[in-house]
Amino acid sequence: MAERMIVVGGDAAGMATAAQARRRRDRHDLEIVAFERGHFTSYSACGIPYWISGLVPDREQLVARDPATHREQFDIDVRIRHEVTAIDLDRREVLARDLDGGGEVRERFDTLMYAAGAVPIKPDWARSDMAGVFGVQTLDDGTALRQWLDAEPGPRRAVVVGGGYIGVEMAEALVLRGLSVTLVERGEQPMSTVDPDMARLVTEAMRGVGVDIRTGVRVIGLSERDGRVSGVETDTDPIPADLVVLGLGVRPNTALAEAAGLPLGPTGGIRVDRRMRVTGVPGVWAAGDCVETLHRVSGMPVHVPLGTHANKQGRVAGINIGGGYATFAGVIGTAVTKVCDLEVGRTGLREQEALAAGFEFVTVIAESTNRAGYYPGARPMTVKLIAERTSGRLLGAQIVGWSEAAKRIDTLAVALWNKMTVDDMTALDLGYAPPYAPVWDPVLVAARKAVDALAR
Repeated sequence: MAERMIVVGGDAAGMATAAQARRRRDRHDLEIVAFERGHFTSYSACGIPYWISGLVPDREQLVARDPATHREQFDIDVRIRHEVTAIDLDRREVLARDLDGGGEVRERFDTLMYAAGAVPIKPDWARSDMAGVFGVQTLDDGTALRQWLDAEPGPRRAVVVGGGYIGVEMAEALVLRGLSVTLVERGEQPMSTVDPDMARLVTEAMRGVGVDIRTGVRVIGLSERDGRVSGVETDTDPIPADLVVLGLGVRPNTALAEAAGLPLGPTGGIRVDRRMRVTGVPGVWAAGDCVETLHRVSGMPVHVPLGTHANKQGRVAGINIGGGYATFAGVIGTAVTKVCDLEVGRTGLREQEALAAGFEFVTVIAESTNRAGYYPGARPMTVKLIAERTSGRLLGAQIVGWSEAAKRIDTLAVALWNKMTVDDMTALDLGYAPPYAPVWDPVLVAARKAVDALAR
């Protein structure tokens, strides 16, 4: 009798696991059943704002592999619109509800992959069924918002609540759709993933394209007229709104896992080892936005929900389930985004995180340009480095600038991953040509400045 694997969650981590396991074991050796509560599998949630804005014309462009492809090419029994409601580890069974047809199914497993992702943070005031209020966590969410915008000629005033990645990206998307946009952030800055001095550059750019940014403002409720949202109530002034988009962040989707007795770590994510096995629970694996992982710089457990990590973790789990050997080495917090025409990148620790981890450090900010100053299209770029005071080791980096800015963070991420010092970095042999960089690349300028700061 073939071994049976049940996959809970049909996006990046779950289907990467299933595909990798299938490449190593055929259907006579391993039967795979995947449950997905939405309509789509293996899609790019990060691409949703660009489809909403119209930059990506077709929703299907965001789908890497649809359910039919998984069935036909990988012999995976994908059951969309099925939500797993319970996991019984003693009986080795899952219970799933058919969201369209009704009824429940109970399926046995020998191996379980828990890849339920993350769920949006939703305060009590946001738990409303009034029309015009949307989240953008899943492609189903994005579809509902896009259909609303296409069908409703009326909505002209949008309020985005939350200034993280999804908030600023959705603010830009709605500006491109021609809406008047207000972004409300409870903290003192949008983009809290970078330090305040770098976030100010993001704020200026967003205001430059007409986004009304209100920081230090707490939302306390939504107002309604005829069943539709009409405004956002805050602890200062009410804000009129025809459309409200929630971008308050996410947390690991672990309610089902916790109820089944799977161990959670301090971040709220599921505890796994380097091979993506759930700690202390034989035959159960987890990957993606529902797990916590190790930060390679701070040494602390972190929850970093990104499709890059989910795919890598799923690949590692699938190789191991398939009989091979692979490990996930952790993360360093590298991320990039585009805010209007401004590019933002970060890797490693922010100042606050470096302090919390107990490091003594210096910080430098270097101003440069993306190309040789005389070359057409040269624009400013700001690079910030954080280096350990005694060793000179790079601890973190942030970049804000125009074209060619964001991907430079990859150079810094490789340096950080390999524990390079800023002195080591000054000798890096980086590419140079006037259309692409000054003779001293901005990364090298910042590294030299950090070396000088350490010497002082």
